[in-house]
Amino acid sequence: MLTHQFNPYSACTSILIGKNATADGSTMIGRNEDSRAAWAKKFVVHSHTEFDQPQTFKSTDQDHPFTMTLPKIRAKYTATPEWTPKYGLFEEDGINEHGVAMSATESAYCNARVLAADPYVQDGIGEEAMVTVTLPYIKSAREGVERLGQIVEEHGTYETNGILFSDDDEVWYMETGAGHYWVAQRIPDDAYAVVANQLAIQEVDYADHENFLYAKGIRDFVVDNQLASMANGLNFREVFGTADLSDLHYNTPRVWSGQQYFTPDVVQEPESFNLPFVQRANRLIHIDEAQHYLASHYEGTPFDPVGAGSDVEKHRYRPISLAKTQESHILQIRPDKPAGTRGIHWLAMGVAAESIYVPFYSNVETTPAAYQVATEKYDAHSAYWIFKLAGVLVDAHYHDLHSQLNDVQKETAIALGHHLIMTDQALTNVSATDLTATLTQANEQAAKIALTAVRDLSAELITQSTDLSPLNYQTDLNL
Repeated sequence: MLTHQFNPYSACTSILIGKNATADGSTMIGRNEDSRAAWAKKFVVHSHTEFDQPQTFKSTDQDHPFTMTLPKIRAKYTATPEWTPKYGLFEEDGINEHGVAMSATESAYCNARVLAADPYVQDGIGEEAMVTVTLPYIKSAREGVERLGQIVEEHGTYETNGILFSDDDEVWYMETGAGHYWVAQRIPDDAYAVVANQLAIQEVDYADHENFLYAKGIRDFVVDNQLASMANGLNFREVFGTADLSDLHYNTPRVWSGQQYFTPDVVQEPESFNLPFVQRANRLIHIDEAQHYLASHYEGTPFDPVGAGSDVEKHRYRPISLAKTQESHILQIRPDKPAGTRGIHWLAMGVAAESIYVPFYSNVETTPAAYQVATEKYDAHSAYWIFKLAGVLVDAHYHDLHSQLNDVQKETAIALGHHLIMTDQALTNVSATDLTATLTQANEQAAKIALTAVRDLSAELITQSTDLSPLNYQTDLNL
């Protein structure tokens, strides 16, 4: 993610997993939304709506006044907008009523040669609008790529981004480059990809329309502007992307970390420009392993910022989970479940390493009240701030208190996993007319399990912290 003119260097980390690479046959896409250490998010559902006339989208970002016409029918979808629309909506991630998931965006960078030939369009589309104008109007992951691609070609874009799409069959990663060009690649069913703020897609096979999509005229654009000969095809990463010193410390180590975790038998270096985009794991991937990656920070290496390495080593590489994460999500589509129950919007508010992934069924009409409260400053009724409070309390005395946080995270993950399994089983006896209400109640219970655990943890942390003051001294109780 790259948001807001006041924080131009923010960024995200993404993961995409094909259906045959997961332990349960589901598709998964996930991302850490990173921007500011205190920038609250909401979790909402937009209802299915049929308007009399086509609608008009108009961005609230005054620096980028993007406008476009929208269809009359808007599908129901979940989303995580910001606490304020002042700089744009930034709905970021969600699942719609057709079982299509979208996460936008993974910010990236386009090189100067390409931008000179096709500059950014300042009133074009950007991250803040992409979910809002795409997700409610698509019925498959492929259709999502095609719709957003058409928007980029017609309206242009003012930034370079990676966008994740999935349904119960396919997973796609799309990247924009320059003002009007884009490519997309289907993640092979038996593979995964991790992405970290660099253009990632490599060789584009123009003849393989089942697995690659791209902007009209992109081949002529590359050749006419002498960006590459195209004799050996198009390597999108090499032609459109960047490869500089900052990439070696900010981006490639996060990709290396993910590939080391899922494919440990492949020997690679954290500062390498040759890490593959598509990779195969040495095992089938479980949902908690995808969560572990997004919540990780080089544990077990000298590069862990809270580990035992030297000061230089601990700050050499930008970690995956960090203080500026607003929320982390994994959108899971489970093809083996009955229609209406397949989409699970796993959501960890705040810093993933210090939060809890809560499973929310996407086929609902509303979200738990605490997840609809998002404010500029701390609010005890806001899910975002409830999770952030626990993290701040742990950070103040990290090595004294972190083990307690870990214990609560594990215990709560078990409780939430059991809750999801039992709800899935109970749904076999629920009628179609009662399904949405039942799923809504299940989400309420999941939120209660997580929020109660974190509130209790914060109460315990505050109590213990009173004796960790720097003004402390061992007093003589006999005086």
